[in-house]
Amino acid sequence: MISETPLYPGLQKTLTDLGLETPTPVQEQAIPLALQKKDLLVCAQTGSGKTLAYLVPTIQQLASQPLDTDGGTLALILVPTRELARQVYKQCEILIASTPLNASLTTGGESMKFQTAALRKNPEILIATTGRLVELLNTGSADLSALKILIIDEADQMLDLGFTPDVLRIAEATSPDRQTLMFSATLGHTGLDRISSSLLNQPVTVDLTPKEEDTSTISHKIMLADDRKHKEKILGWILNNQPFTRALVFSNTRDNADRLGGLIRYYKHIAGVLHGEKEHSVRKNLLDQFANGKMRVLVASDVAARGLDIKDVDLVINFDMPRRGDDYTHRVGRTGRAGKEGVAVSLVSPQEWDLMISIQRYLKLDLERLYSKEVAGQFNGPKKVKSSGKSAGSKEQKKKKKDKTTDSGKKGAKPTAKRKKAPTDKAGSAPKRGGPILTGNETLKRKKDGLKPD
Repeated sequence: MISETPLYPGLQKTLTDLGLETPTPVQEQAIPLALQKKDLLVCAQTGSGKTLAYLVPTIQQLASQPLDTDGGTLALILVPTRELARQVYKQCEILIASTPLNASLTTGGESMKFQTAALRKNPEILIATTGRLVELLNTGSADLSALKILIIDEADQMLDLGFTPDVLRIAEATSPDRQTLMFSATLGHTGLDRISSSLLNQPVTVDLTPKEEDTSTISHKIMLADDRKHKEKILGWILNNQPFTRALVFSNTRDNADRLGGLIRYYKHIAGVLHGEKEHSVRKNLLDQFANGKMRVLVASDVAARGLDIKDVDLVINFDMPRRGDDYTHRVGRTGRAGKEGVAVSLVSPQEWDLMISIQRYLKLDLERLYSKEVAGQFNGPKKVKSSGKSAGSKEQKKKKKDKTTDSGKKGAKPTAKRKKAPTDKAGSAPKRGGPILTGNETLKRKKDGLKPD
C-alpha cells in the first residue's frame, strides 16, 4: 500500500488501477507525516515520486471531510514553471477523478479572464505559478483565506529564479493555521533556511538525496573539446553514434540554444529549442512533440532542467558545462529515472576544465573519458595539474605573459631610447629628411604599416 492509513475509496481505486500501490522512499516517509498534518521540508530528487508524496495526502485530507462549495481554495500547489504546473495538474486530475474534488490550473501565458472565471467556481485544489497568482490576488480574483494546505514544489528553483517575494506575498494571503509542505532538490541551498523558517511551523525534515547516491543509474562521461567549433563537431558525432530514444542538449544561454537547434537540424535530426523567451503555446507544443516521440532532440536552457518528467530521455548532453554542481544534478536528472539507465555527456573546453573538476569533486562523480578519432582535437587536458585535479600554473603563466609585455628585453639590457619629437616646418608637417634615428622596433613597425624607414 502507498499509505498504511486507509485512503478515500475513490483515491485508493485510482492508485490501484494505476499500479501505484508500492510507495517510493519519499512517498513512504512523507505521506504518513503529511497525513498527521505536520509541516514538512522534504529533500527529494526529481523523478523520485515526490508529486504523489504531496498529492496523495492532500487529496486524502480534503476528500475525507465535508466540502463547502463557497469556501474558496483549500489546497494550493506553487511551482516555478508553467511546464511543471501542467504536469502536476494532469496528475492531480487523474487522482481526483473518483472524488468530489475539483482542481484548477493558473499560469502565465493563458487568458486572465478564463482563469478568473475558473476561480469563481471555487476549486478545492489550485496549481499555480507565482507571478500569475500574485496578479489575481492583487485584483481580488483569488481567495486564499480558507486555505488548509500550502505546497511549494521545487523551492530551491523558486529561489534561483527570484520568486521569493511572490511566494511570501502569497503566503501572507493564506490562513496562518495552514499546513505547509516544502519540497526541494537540495537542502543546502542559500536562502532555503530563511524562507523555510518564515513559512514552516516546527517542520519535520525528510532528506532522501545523499550526494553519493544521487545519480546511480546514470553513466557520467566527458569529451574534451578545443573550442566551440570543435564542440559542434563532437555534438554531431554523439547524436549520430550514441544510440538514444530521446536526447536533451543543454546550453547556458538562450542565443546559444537557438544556434544549436539549427546545427542539430543540419545534422538531420528533428530538434526543438526550449527557453524562457518562447511563447507559452510554443513551449507547450514543443514538449508535447518531444514527449510523444515526434521530436527526438530538445535543446534547452536551464528553464527545462527541473521539474520536467518526460519518459525515455536516455541521453543528456551538456554542450556548456553548468555553472554549479546543483545545476548539473538537475540537468542530468532528466535521464536515468524510475530505475532506468541513462547517459550524461559533458563537453569540456580548456576554459571549463577547472569547473568540471569542481563539479566532479562536489558531487563525488566518477567521470569517464570518451574519445573518438573521428572528432579528435588538440586539447587532452592541462599539461600540469594540482592534487585536486585542477590545472596548475595558470597564474604563473599569466604573470609571465604580463612580464613579457612590460619588459623591454633581458635582465640587464639597456632601456630602449625614446624617440625625440621631430621638428616641424612652418606648415606643421615633419621634414622629409634629417629626422631622428629609429630604433629597431620602430623600423619594424613602419615596415608593417607599409612605410619605408627614414
